Amino acid sequence: MKTEPNIVSDTVAFLTKPDWPTAVYWIALLAGIAIAVRAWRDDPEQRSGRGLGIWAMRMVMGTMWWQGSLWKIPPNYGGLLYWMKQVVNHAAIPLQAGLYANLVIPNIKLFGPLVYLTEASIAVSLMLGLFTRWFALLGLLMAANLWLGLYSAPGEWPWTYGFLMVIQALFVIDPPGRWLGLDARWFGRRLGA
Repeated sequence: MKTEPNIVSDTVAFLTKPDWPTAVYWIALLAGIAIAVRAWRDDPEQRSGRGLGIWAMRMVMGTMWWQGSLWKIPPNYGGLLYWMKQVVNHAAIPLQAGLYANLVIPNIKLFGPLVYLTEASIAVSLMLGLFTRWFALLGLLMAANLWLGLYSAPGEWPWTYGFLMVIQALFVIDPPGRWLGLDARWFGRRLGA
């Protein structure tokens, strides 16, 4: 009997899977919480509902990027190759389709680890609140790549990636690590605003 997706059981399975990515996720999650507690304790300006809300959104987005990276862990490229072939067949811009067909897919052993490391790095950046503007920009570029590449793919709603672009753009404009993150400690909330 096939079971339907369930947010509770899916979350528990994600958080308890006995594998090294789960341990790394827990380290990043606990570090992100510890950093937030310390920033809250040490800096009265960090103690606000707005800051807590931005921290929570940053942690959720970091978790989403982390979970999205898990099916791309080298050397397992089956799923990644499938979606890259969808880009070849459905990209909004022919140049992108050609780059995927002639450069990226033939060199998957180079590009596969880069995709994984990029997504995992965005996740850790958001969870720790470290260099969030730069990694959010990277996330924005990756989301734009997905939006254009899978624009007309069957079963895909292009605005899914549009929404991801909006969130990442907001994180570029107002880096979320300046609230209860390492960016607040090292760069200050207002620097570069």
